[in-house]
Amino acid sequence: MKGDRLIVALDTSSQEQALEWVDSLPQVLWWKVGLELFTAAGFPILQALKERGKRIFLDLKLHDIPHTVGRATAVAVSYGVDLLTVHAAGGSAMLRAAVAAAQGSPCRLLAVTLLTSISPPQVRQELGIEMDPADYVLHLARLAQAQGFTGLVCSPQEVSRLRQALGPEVLLVTPGIRLGQAKAGDGEEDQQRICTPDEALRAGADYLVVGRPITASPDPVAALRRFQASWDAAG
Repeated sequence: MKGDRLIVALDTSSQEQALEWVDSLPQVLWWKVGLELFTAAGFPILQALKERGKRIFLDLKLHDIPHTVGRATAVAVSYGVDLLTVHAAGGSAMLRAAVAAAQGSPCRLLAVTLLTSISPPQVRQELGIEMDPADYVLHLARLAQAQGFTGLVCSPQEVSRLRQALGPEVLLVTPGIRLGQAKAGDGEEDQQRICTPDEALRAGADYLVVGRPITASPDPVAALRRFQASWDAAG
């Protein structure tokens, strides 16, 4: 069911607020705990989600020397989370350390390719990367796959190419999901490479990550229904 492929991001520093959202949307199975909430609440928020029977995407984007990332991965997977992110740009040794640390765990590691908040001009002007952003994403994806990663986080705009290049088995998780009227740069929008739910699913995404468009809505239940209507259009 497409409804089970939605991951709602708990973008808050308040455990109380996070659990209010979780309890108000009981039909949502997957929840993302990112740096803000995990820094504020730590393991107790993960425990509270597990007690409610939820699946957990722990989005820490680990990026450090290989030894440190390996140790941090071992701790993170011991929490019983289902997905954990590691930055692909950390290099092959770091990626292998994470894979080794997660060995035997049911947690699936996801390599983060290029943050959806980074625009193509920034890739060249600020990061100093002369490759086309789509080529750079594919390069990082192949690097991660070669080290044993079976899942990736990428912008929905790169999904189709990654699916074609890497095959049907790789798990593709896509933030930057917005409804048709959303545009990069609007208001507080910090996502640059975005797509609608139906576009991302048609391109081959496995999971869609949506945060503030649902949780910051005056009516999160109605907002969720609007997203459901969009992905239902994907057939």
